Amino acid sequence: MAADTSSQPDAKARRGVQFRTLRTMLPYLWPAGRTDVRTRVVGAMIALALAKGANVTVPIFYKRAVDALDIQGSEGAAMTAGIVAIPIALLAGYGLTRLLAVVFQEIREALFARVAQTAIRTVALRTFEHLHALSLRFHLERQTGGLSRVIERGVKGIEFVLNFMLFNIIPTLLEIGLVCVILWGLFDISFAAVTFATIAGYIAYTLIVTEWRLKFRREMNDSDTNANTKAIDSLINYETVKYFGNEGHEAQRYDSALKRYENAAVRSTVSLSVVNVGQGGIIALGLVVLMLMAANGVAAGTMTLGDFVLVNTYLIQLYLPLNFLGFVYRQIRQSLTDMEDMFQLLNVPQEVMDKPDAQPLRAPEGKLSFSHVDFGYDPRRPILKDVDFTVDPGKTLAIVGPSGAGKSTISRLLFRFYDPSGGSVRIDGIDLRDATQDSVRAAVGIVPQDTVLFNDTVEYNIGYGRPGATPEEIREAARLARIHDFVESLPDGYRTTVGERGLKLSGGEKQRVAIARAILKSPQILLFDEATSALDTATEREIQKSLREVSKGRTTLVIAHRLSTVVDADEIIVLESGRIAERGTHATLLADGGVYADMWRRQQEGEEGDGVALSAPSPG
Repeated sequence: MAADTSSQPDAKARRGVQFRTLRTMLPYLWPAGRTDVRTRVVGAMIALALAKGANVTVPIFYKRAVDALDIQGSEGAAMTAGIVAIPIALLAGYGLTRLLAVVFQEIREALFARVAQTAIRTVALRTFEHLHALSLRFHLERQTGGLSRVIERGVKGIEFVLNFMLFNIIPTLLEIGLVCVILWGLFDISFAAVTFATIAGYIAYTLIVTEWRLKFRREMNDSDTNANTKAIDSLINYETVKYFGNEGHEAQRYDSALKRYENAAVRSTVSLSVVNVGQGGIIALGLVVLMLMAANGVAAGTMTLGDFVLVNTYLIQLYLPLNFLGFVYRQIRQSLTDMEDMFQLLNVPQEVMDKPDAQPLRAPEGKLSFSHVDFGYDPRRPILKDVDFTVDPGKTLAIVGPSGAGKSTISRLLFRFYDPSGGSVRIDGIDLRDATQDSVRAAVGIVPQDTVLFNDTVEYNIGYGRPGATPEEIREAARLARIHDFVESLPDGYRTTVGERGLKLSGGEKQRVAIARAILKSPQILLFDEATSALDTATEREIQKSLREVSKGRTTLVIAHRLSTVVDADEIIVLESGRIAERGTHATLLADGGVYADMWRRQQEGEEGDGVALSAPSPG
């Protein structure tokens, strides 16, 4: 008993969450300013009421036709000619009423289809836009496979709830009420009472047992999400799996997740049998009691044979949706759970938001400054400490330092994926927190170390730098990035698909696509984040030539590990443990003999050891 008592608050809390979920969905069904959608909702409700009215009228025509035939059989053939016309008219009315029930039902379907699909599209789009508005921190902490599964199930849940709760559960309850009123009016309250008691017992049993077995469904969902996440992670990292020969290990991890799903699914199926047996017993008991009452009425002469048929017809007519009600209720509960998971994503607050009075950057000149910036992903572990530098328009600043020094964090602050905890980041003197995020990111272009391409065509991936660019502009950007001739040599040219994450292209080819994409965007500030660190020396030199051409006349920020790529920079700053340890030109830093000079010497010795010594340009 103690366990049951403790579970009551949880059940109440879940019901509260489900009601809130339904309330969250209602505005999408009655959207402000959409008179067309609201008109469809009203029309669908009217059609629904007419369909149910016609549906409960059908058995009355059937009863009267049976009574007429029963009288004809009792009074003999002498009256045949005068009586036969009555059943024909009643049967015609029976057929017409049944047809009208179907017609109104289909009208309701047609009217509400646009409402449902508009609501689904609006919710899905809002969730998608909200996910893109969330911080990089959120996406780094969440697994993409599981996240996509939550959205997919949530959208399907909305569709199911709209179609079945509005047009199955509610109409069925309406029909049950109408039938109870009709039975009470035609006979007595006992028929309505037995019908109501049967339905109430059915619903109560369904609610209680479904609550008990819902934990198995939740376990299935968790196992399904886990298995899907493992599968997607493994397939995304296909090359890594192959490198280490870990196909068996990945299969074992996936099978382990599938086994948990299998066990949860078996328990769910067995518990479903318990639900179905109990529901069938309740309905059978109600059927027997009502049929006995009707049979006694016929035997006593207080009811006609048509009345007996009427009661039987109503029970059979109600039994079908009632039998379906158990499945629908279970699915609605699951759909509400799925919708709740998706709506929770909408409740995740944005870490970085535009101020209400934020203004866009207009025609930025490109002066970039970090003013005494402090930042840490975790307040307990600072990454950048009092970082202060300025890059004048058209100049190049290089940031070097060991791994973990905070170089890539600077790029994330520049794109305003995060806001600094201290100090400010400015473009043309404007604090990025006072500008709109869209205008900030429009002013900055990037060529990243790991270029991730969409599984689409080369043309699409280059054109992603500026959606809506003409094919001629895309090809011109490719020429400047020195990849046009290579693309033209492919069998499908610019229509060649690059594969998942661009796996069909080499590292250098992907980098050139990234350069072309940045050229097409035509930003005033360019950021090269370890753009050539993963390339061989020959490819690196070619890419460096392209980068120098692209950066002419633009403010350029180069984040690099290989010092040979930054010797021409107007200024070089050396980050060490999140602080600026040194700053100056390549020549002055070498002359100072500090951290930079030590890094340069070690890199030169490593390259000479590999037989690939690089000759640095003269300081001038």
